[in-house]
Amino acid sequence: MADPFPGYDRWREAGPVHRTATPDGLPVWVVTRYVDVRRALSDPRLSLSKAHARPGGYRGFSLPPALDANLLNLDPPDHTRLRRLVAKAFTPARTEGLRPAIEKHADALLGALAGRGHADLIEEFAVPLPLTTIGELLGVPAGPRADFRRWTSTLIAPDPAEPARAKEAVGGIVRLLAGLIAAKRATPGDDLLSAMIAARDDEDRLSEDELLSLAFLTLWAGYENSVYLIGNSILALLSSLRPAAETPPGTALPGTALPGTALPGAALEELIRFADPNQYAIRRFATEDLNIGGVRIAAGDTVLLGLASANRDPDRFTDPGILDLARAANPHLSFGLGIHYCLGAPLARLETEVALGSLLRHFPGLRLAAKPDELRWRPSFRSRGLLDLPVSWPAPSS
Repeated sequence: MADPFPGYDRWREAGPVHRTATPDGLPVWVVTRYVDVRRALSDPRLSLSKAHARPGGYRGFSLPPALDANLLNLDPPDHTRLRRLVAKAFTPARTEGLRPAIEKHADALLGALAGRGHADLIEEFAVPLPLTTIGELLGVPAGPRADFRRWTSTLIAPDPAEPARAKEAVGGIVRLLAGLIAAKRATPGDDLLSAMIAARDDEDRLSEDELLSLAFLTLWAGYENSVYLIGNSILALLSSLRPAAETPPGTALPGTALPGTALPGAALEELIRFADPNQYAIRRFATEDLNIGGVRIAAGDTVLLGLASANRDPDRFTDPGILDLARAANPHLSFGLGIHYCLGAPLARLETEVALGSLLRHFPGLRLAAKPDELRWRPSFRSRGLLDLPVSWPAPSS
C-alpha cells in the first residue's frame, strides 16, 4: 500500500477486468479502467445484497444481522426506502452546521502542538478531529470514542491469529450503539441519531436493527474514511514540495495563494481524487451472467470496482500521477456514483477542507520528517491509510 499505483497501471494496460483473489484466497473480479468502473457503479445487475453471492466467494465483512441491515448491503426498493429516511435526518444543513465546531477542534488540536516543532499528524490530528466530529454528530459521549477507534481498527485489518478480537470488537460496537439508541429514544438530543430515531415517511420509520446498522455505518465511515483521507492528503501536499534545501523558508504549501485562505474547491477535489484511501467500491455480486469490458462474469461472482485505479486512468485524466491542485475537469469516482453515491460525501469534504485549511494557517513551514520508505501503512487491501505521519515545522523562538 506504500505505492500500489504502478500495479494498477499494469492491470489497466493488460486489460479492463482481471480474475484474482483477496489476501485470504477468495476469488474476485477486479475492474480497473475508468470507463468500465463508472458504468459498473450504476449497473443494476451488480447487486450489493449478499443474497446474490456465490458460496465460497468474497463477501466483505462478516457482521451480525443487527449491523448488516445498512445501505452498503441493500438494493432497491429496500435501499431506496432506507436512504430516503436517513436523508431526512442527515441533511446538508446539518453537515454544514458542524463547520464552526470542526474549525474550533482543529485549531485547538494544532494550537496544542505549535510550540513543539514536530508531531505525528495521524495520532495527534487526523484521528482525534474526525472522531470528535462524528461523535458529536451522532451524540456519542466522549468516553466510548476511544473504544470505538480500537474496535474499528481491529475490524478493518483483522489478525487471523486472533479471531476472538474481531468478535469482541463487534460485540463492543453493538453494545455501545444499542445503549446509545435507548438513551436517545428516552431523551432525544440535537444530534443525528436522535433525528434518525424520529425520522418517518408517512407511517414508515426505521426499525431497531436498521437504526443500529445505520448508526454503525455512519460512525464507521464518518471516522475511518476521514482519518485516512486527511492523512493521505497531508502526505500528498508535503510530497509535492521541492526538497527543503531548494525551498525558501516560510514558503506556503501548494494550493494556498494567501496565508489563511481556505483550500480552493479545485484543490480539494484533486486531493480527494489523488489521495482517496478507498481502493475499491463496496463489493458487488453479479445477479446474472454479464460482460464488463468484453470479459464474461458469471452470476454470483464477486466484483470489485477499482476506484483508485480508475482515478489514475490516463484515458480520463491528464498526467493522473501528478497532484495538480488547479485541475479543472475532475470527475473522480472517490464517492461512487448513482443511487449508491456516498451519503457522507459532504461531511468528508467539509472535514478535509477544514483540517487542511487549519493546518496551512498554523504551520506554513510544515515539512515531512521521514523518508517515504520509512512511512508505515495499515495492512488492508481495501483501504490505503497511514499509521503515522511524522512532520516538523520551525518552532517559535523562545
